[in-house]
Amino acid sequence: MKTKRILFIVLIVGALLLIPLIAMQFSDEVVWDLFDFLVVGILLLGTGLLIDLVLRKVSTTKNRVVICGIIFAVLFIIWAELAVGLFGSPFAGS
Repeated sequence: MKTKRILFIVLIVGALLLIPLIAMQFSDEVVWDLFDFLVVGILLLGTGLLIDLVLRKVSTTKNRVVICGIIFAVLFIIWAELAVGLFGSPFAGS
């Protein structure tokens, strides 16, 4: 059962990474290199595995929702920082 969940998470991450890959074929506005795909893949895979861990280990629904919400918020903040330099850190290229 655990292997099926991990395989499902990996397949979802792969499907999400196909979106910019396909967009790069049709538009010059999407320009990703291997490093971009690697970073986003690690972010998405880490998020998926953390969510899976929370769903397996935390017993109450309220706590699950709160912890998963925090994980998603951190993902979106990191994503925004890497995309547009929300905070102006060196990670954003500033």
